[in-house]
Amino acid sequence: MNITLTTYKGEPRVDSRLIAEQLGNQHENTYDLVKRYAEDFRQFGILRFETGEITGRGQPEQYALLNEDQCYLLLTYSRNTPRARALKINLVKAFREARDRASVSDAQYLPLYHSMHAEVAALAQRAKECGSSTPEHLFHINANKALNKAMGIASGERGTLTIEQRLILTTLQAVYRRHLHDSLERGDDHREAGRKAKGAVLAYMATAGGLLLGEVEA
Repeated sequence: MNITLTTYKGEPRVDSRLIAEQLGNQHENTYDLVKRYAEDFRQFGILRFETGEITGRGQPEQYALLNEDQCYLLLTYSRNTPRARALKINLVKAFREARDRASVSDAQYLPLYHSMHAEVAALAQRAKECGSSTPEHLFHINANKALNKAMGIASGERGTLTIEQRLILTTLQAVYRRHLHDSLERGDDHREAGRKAKGAVLAYMATAGGLLLGEVEA
């Protein structure tokens, strides 16, 4: 079973309920262990306790969000069963993928994100020159929505993308920016420029993007 990470203030963490489930333990026992040795866990970072949603008439469930080192510490306090060993492997994979995503974000995604939105600002200026009263921030929102739609993701899901998906999104930003730039350079109005940029993004997803995601046969 793959591990689903939760991001807390930019740091990937794991819900203690998920760890208990994969260990085959009652969460109450796992949570009590974390509470009992809280000072040990705090040596490896802020120990984040959370309260779940109330279900039925019972009390809301308490759980912990553990960072990578805290997860490994918890496993050292657990029996070295086959399930525990499998969980260690899954944790290593999950946190490694999170670091890879962050690396892609820092090295490629963010620069192209800012570059794309600089071009979107030029689009908003062209719209203003054409008599549009639409606020600039709406152009930026619509650009992000266009890329999310092409990727098939909802707002707020970018932080959970796989490496392959993040690379595609990074490329889509470059495609959107390039076609927006070229269209504005040709003198197109804001509507035509936006339409061409969206069309280029969809065309990319229908070919190269789909191949990378395995949705289109080579």
